[in-house]
Amino acid sequence: MATPEGGGGQRTPPPVRRPVRSFVRREGRLTAGQARALDQLWPRWGLEFRGEPLDLDRAFGRRAPRHLEIGFGRGESLLALAAAHPERDYLGIEVHRPGVGSLLLRLEQNGIDNVRIVCADAAEVLARGIPPGSLERVLLWFPDPWPKKRHHKRRLVQPAFADRVAAVLQPGGCWHLATDWEDYARHMMAVLEAHPAFTNPAGPGRCSPRGERPPTKYEQRGRRLGHGVWDLVYCTRPAASRTP
Repeated sequence: MATPEGGGGQRTPPPVRRPVRSFVRREGRLTAGQARALDQLWPRWGLEFRGEPLDLDRAFGRRAPRHLEIGFGRGESLLALAAAHPERDYLGIEVHRPGVGSLLLRLEQNGIDNVRIVCADAAEVLARGIPPGSLERVLLWFPDPWPKKRHHKRRLVQPAFADRVAAVLQPGGCWHLATDWEDYARHMMAVLEAHPAFTNPAGPGRCSPRGERPPTKYEQRGRRLGHGVWDLVYCTRPAASRTP
């Protein structure tokens, strides 16, 4: 780039490209209970992510099958699954602190100890915080569909994100996705049908049963109104069978 005539000025640096986020922080106000939970209960159930691998064996105090829920909201499904399966460890990722506070309160009230929480960007945690091949299942239920076409680039399920999920799943591990937006379901399916690490146990282009996923109150109300819900399950192939 030329400088003005007769000048010896510095070149203008190129603009910094910020990563596209799949979420917007709309936290609202913490209740007194949520604030107390974040202050007093976080040391027991929370994990601080500092850009380095998390020691999950130490965090849970054991080695067990591990499931990860991305974007757990207020944590109702995560709580229900952890209570029903004490033989498993559950890791939850959520960026909205009121939801984290709500789950912490419920964990305390129900005496559940097989859950740990990370309050950070899921893409960054998957890339640097989860050891490769350490998860049996990844859950992504009702992520923001970003319905406007100009916002589709913000959708979480993209080829690069699928790479990260595949890396943290053990061979034969599964990624369970659910959405109540048909267009997003088609987008998810297109991304994962094309990904070399994943296969659809229900058959190419087919949805799966809900399985263990607890139905939410929002989902039940939507079904009564005739709204659809699409569940997709994709499992990792054995490493030797993956093609570049």
